[in-house]
Amino acid sequence: MSEKSRTAVRVDAAFRHLPTPAKIFSKYLFPWRPGNRFELLLDGRQFFPRMLETIELARRYVLLEIYLFESGTVAARFIDAFVRAARRGVTVKLLLDDFGATGLAMPDRQKLVQASIDLQFYNPVRFRNHLHNMFRDHRKLLIVDGEVAYVGGAGITDEFDSPLHPEQSWRESAVRISGPVLVDWQALFLHVWNRHVVEPFALPAPTPRIEAEGMLGRVSVTTALAVQDIKRSLYNRVRHAQSRVWITTAYFVPSRKIRRALKQAARRGVDVRLLLPGPHTDHPAIRHAGRRFYSNLLRTGVRIFEYQPRFLHAKTILCDGWASIGSSNLDRWNLRWNLEANQEVDDALFAATVQRAFEDDLRHSVEYRYEDWHRRPWRARLHERMWGRVDMWLESLGRRKAARKW
Repeated sequence: MSEKSRTAVRVDAAFRHLPTPAKIFSKYLFPWRPGNRFELLLDGRQFFPRMLETIELARRYVLLEIYLFESGTVAARFIDAFVRAARRGVTVKLLLDDFGATGLAMPDRQKLVQASIDLQFYNPVRFRNHLHNMFRDHRKLLIVDGEVAYVGGAGITDEFDSPLHPEQSWRESAVRISGPVLVDWQALFLHVWNRHVVEPFALPAPTPRIEAEGMLGRVSVTTALAVQDIKRSLYNRVRHAQSRVWITTAYFVPSRKIRRALKQAARRGVDVRLLLPGPHTDHPAIRHAGRRFYSNLLRTGVRIFEYQPRFLHAKTILCDGWASIGSSNLDRWNLRWNLEANQEVDDALFAATVQRAFEDDLRHSVEYRYEDWHRRPWRARLHERMWGRVDMWLESLGRRKAARKW
């Protein structure tokens, strides 16, 4: 057996002995856990300071798993916080997606390494890897001392808190987490970390306090094609929704199964609303590809809104009193190729908070009606048809690619 194979066996054995009921072949990877506290944070100007404050208070370890990490004002603040923590004797582990971190300048990388910070890159991009390069770690997770975690859709980049044009900062959501689900978030981080480093790293499982009046939560994940908790959970919630299905997503290219569930929910009288990016987006092609689905959705009663002031990058789902917030968009690319992670919350008070944020965003959005949509310019139709064909080609390519082991 090669050294690489022996390492993989040791890592898997270590994961199985973590004190968590995670079972890859169970219906869901992680269970529902009561007694948590979840706080919704909107935009980088709100969640970045909270994250930095938590890092400054770290006593034992800081774990970061993230897709986008680009040099700039925001990155400099985090790098300085990581360096200060390391100098206090705190263990700092950073797992960055190799493609998502291409904008992290060499001086910043050297500063982290020179501070004895363990910097690792997920799936390094190499020409010889061909389609394997498409597998990316799209999760956004910060864990401090096994006591507090932050999960959302933001990267460590200036786009989410622009120093020069704050009014243009991307609209994003995050959740501050404390409570029993920290056991699962930490186990998830360690499993991915240890599968992609030579020397496995172990931590004792967190022993967070259980709040008597706390909230019910579950960690929901996607690991390329191996585990599809996020998609399965969304589908089941939409199918059984009684009053509302409200979805905010930055990239909307849903599967046929999800589209059918949304239309069926609307037909039975459920309030189905999609809040999607308007003219501001970093991937116009994806927007065009997704807009080709508007007609059928609108015809069945699904309401579609496009956010106008700035790029809507948030990923939030609200079905009745259940919410899901994290890194996963409602597009087939995420579910086909990426590692994703969301925090699910089943709590009336938290759902009310998410509802207020959704309604506030609607006030800055344009709603499309079925009759009006058919009067859109021919150029828009051409873009939808062209990028729709590209999307179908990529989907066909993805189906032929075997899922890798998690």
